[in-house]
Amino acid sequence: MLFSMALIAFVVVALPVWIVAHYLVRWRAARVISGEDETLLAELHRTAERLEGRVQTLERILDAELPNWRRDHD
Repeated sequence: MLFSMALIAFVVVALPVWIVAHYLVRWRAARVISGEDETLLAELHRTAERLEGRVQTLERILDAELPNWRRDHD
């Protein structure tokens, strides 16, 4: 009888609290960006800026060489 009461108390009280706490910890950990992720994001940002500069350079060259290229290709 005592064992079944303890088991019921565990299932009704302790188990739900433990499950909620477990998933709260996982949810909070998933929101944090790791140092490796920050490094990767910074590298991707630098790459995007370089590519943007290249596109702007190509557009300036095309504007000088083919003034109507934007109208013809938009």
